[in-house]
Amino acid sequence: MATETLTSSASTHTISLQASEPAENNVLNWNVADSAKPSSLHKIPEFTDKYAERQWAKEHMAAAFRTFARLGWADGASGHISLRDPVDPELFWINPYAKHFALMKASDLVLIDHAGKPMEATTHQVNAAGFIIHSSIHQARPDLNAVAHMHSPYGRAWSCFGRGLEMLNQDSCMFYRGLKVYEGFGGVVLAREEGQRIANALGSSGKNLILQNHGLLTAGATVDEAAASFIALERACQAQLLAEGGAANGIPKKLVGEEEALYSYRVSGYPACMHWQFMPEFDLTVHLSGGEVLK
Repeated sequence: MATETLTSSASTHTISLQASEPAENNVLNWNVADSAKPSSLHKIPEFTDKYAERQWAKEHMAAAFRTFARLGWADGASGHISLRDPVDPELFWINPYAKHFALMKASDLVLIDHAGKPMEATTHQVNAAGFIIHSSIHQARPDLNAVAHMHSPYGRAWSCFGRGLEMLNQDSCMFYRGLKVYEGFGGVVLAREEGQRIANALGSSGKNLILQNHGLLTAGATVDEAAASFIALERACQAQLLAEGGAANGIPKKLVGEEEALYSYRVSGYPACMHWQFMPEFDLTVHLSGGEVLK
């Protein structure tokens, strides 16, 4: 069977993968004692009970909010994460309006349909702009189960350029593919048309979006993927801004080559890897909350 060979110029390792098994679906972890025998490392938990999957996903969603708060991204009533319901994929969960991220619990999340109607008894309201953005994306992209959008400081600053990212370093390479830019700014998203334009900007394959003059949006198969991608994208924007400062003083940038960027993306930017990238934050959040986030 034909194989695809990925070679990093920064390493002496050569990885051969079966062409029928895309590199994005695997991460190869080298055993120090026997580097010639790679082994699978990352897997996303699988459930036969959809209600158990729902509870697991809601716990991770609440933990993502608390993680974002700890990183300084709570911003009043702005910002939202949504989750396609594992039990009924035509519904989705979203955070209650004006609930501080640092206080979020799994039981606080609101289940709504694509008309914005709550599907369970709740005393909470939902953010209109958040509903419009997330509903539009969930309807347009059935492959995306979770979407995160925050007004984080470096993403908000870099967004004013209406540009993507340069491959400045290894971590930037997570966004070698799948990063889109929504050019233009239609104001606070209170119209379905603007939500649809944002969904269209993601296209059929994009997962991460820089919203010009607005901020960042990330998505994925799990809340963990969307959350880890958001953290990584915010930090990539921070690195880009810092690098621009150096370049403005006459220091030339040296970018990662295309072959190396693709290699790095394919072994670090896929769903299972991003799920595990978030797990240390999840564990810390549960610990700091004394388990309250899971309730």
